[in-house]
Amino acid sequence: MAATESKLALTRRARKINRELDATYPDAHCELDFTSPFELLIATVLSAQTTDVRVNGVTPTLFARYPDAVALAAAERDDVEKIIQPTGFFRAKTQSILGLSQAIVERFGGEVPGTLKDLVTLPGVGRKTANVVLGNAFGVPGITVDTHFGRLVRRFGWTSQTDPDKVEAEIGALFPKSEWTMLSHRVIWHGRRRCHARRPACGACPLARLCPSFGEGPTDPKVAAKLVREGPRA
Repeated sequence: MAATESKLALTRRARKINRELDATYPDAHCELDFTSPFELLIATVLSAQTTDVRVNGVTPTLFARYPDAVALAAAERDDVEKIIQPTGFFRAKTQSILGLSQAIVERFGGEVPGTLKDLVTLPGVGRKTANVVLGNAFGVPGITVDTHFGRLVRRFGWTSQTDPDKVEAEIGALFPKSEWTMLSHRVIWHGRRRCHARRPACGACPLARLCPSFGEGPTDPKVAAKLVREGPRA
């Protein structure tokens, strides 16, 4: 894990970490609630700068009233703002979800497109959001570079990049494409439950022997155990 780590050694270590994460979080999955590609797309846009728990608190009401792109495209802005207000930045998010719904209706016949090329043309949809939708609603492998993912892969020494597109490319080169979606879930779960931004639970981490950043947080097992969370924060 030194600075001279070869590409082969890095790849082997990265894949060992992925296997450990799989063993630690066998039920890792997208923590946004959805029943269709449209619902997941809207929920993912709403999840920016807030928690999945908070988004899951508003989407049942939103989707009961506006179950598809056609309905949401015709929605009253004020009504949508009131529903999604708890997610924060609700005016900008309302603009995005109304705009993308209108674009889906006008350009894709009301159905969420199933390709990265088309998804990123929608208002408020970047590669991160597109990969979430592709990986979880369409079964198309993708790497989701959110705040947790970017922070952890740099801690793991998998990349030094900070630009999400470059992070996605470098991490993608370390793993088979078939692993990309689940790798994203596992890393994000680890970031939410153990490898916190300020005080990672190093002493209660199954990756301790593989992580070059071991020691950034408490290494005493009892102290670290108190930092482990069972689920995402509200």
